Amino acid sequence: MNKSLRNPLVYILFIFPALLLFFMFFIYPIFSSIYYSFTSWNGVSANPKFIGFSNYLKALEDERFWESAKNNGWFIVFSCFIQVPLIIFFSLLIANVKKLKGLYKTAVFLPSIMSTAVIGILWGFIYEPNIGLLNKLLGLIGIEPLYWLSDEKYAMFSILLTNAWQWTGFYIIMVLAAILSIPRDLDEAAEIDGATRLQRALSITLPLIKPIISVVIMLSIAGAMKAADIVIVMTKGGPAGSTDVLATYMIKYAITNFKYGYGNTIAVLIFIFTLILTALYQLFIARRSERIEY
Repeated sequence: MNKSLRNPLVYILFIFPALLLFFMFFIYPIFSSIYYSFTSWNGVSANPKFIGFSNYLKALEDERFWESAKNNGWFIVFSCFIQVPLIIFFSLLIANVKKLKGLYKTAVFLPSIMSTAVIGILWGFIYEPNIGLLNKLLGLIGIEPLYWLSDEKYAMFSILLTNAWQWTGFYIIMVLAAILSIPRDLDEAAEIDGATRLQRALSITLPLIKPIISVVIMLSIAGAMKAADIVIVMTKGGPAGSTDVLATYMIKYAITNFKYGYGNTIAVLIFIFTLILTALYQLFIARRSERIEY
């Protein structure tokens, strides 16, 4: 047995299936998209026409493309500056709960295991102008019904709120695990020294969970760049394309309009933008969150 394990062919045999799947479903699609992004192709013809960088130049001059990219930016801003602080706040609250902590963790995590289609339909009923819960509550204080998903002023915010509701619990569990792994001795020593709960949270807990907060922010950025399903379910990019993100804009071109060449160009640009954003975050921010051991 030991002699077999020293044979390199044994290890190659075990990792080959994983490498094959990785190549089939990750490496090959990436290079395939890059190739087709330089072509004019309808997705059906056998011989795509090579057109060089024409698709990329078209994308850079396409106002709808940049409008969609701006909406992805709103996802990032909302996630980093509103969702992440709320995640930290609720994680600290749950960490200090004495009873039914498991119930609270289950409750906040539940939305993240639900289907996006279910989430979209559920919140669609909440946003419904005539019988929706949100407008009913606003009506109690004298505010006229608002068209949350059909008015350009509110549609994007409505989607951002729904998306945050779905994924906040998932990140709370991550941050909560980091908080609960901090030795109680540190907190107790600070409490004996007279530090208040707020002071302990700001001076002990937050500095010690910086690495996991950094991971949450990076995942939020990556998730914001590939957002599509919640938009498709709730608005299909409407009204008048005001809630389109890069992924939904790509789907419209590639599938609805049979312009697979340009659709692959948008897919490659999404990949490049995501790579640049995550690299910049890692370079200028995440690297400052050093690994903490205690």
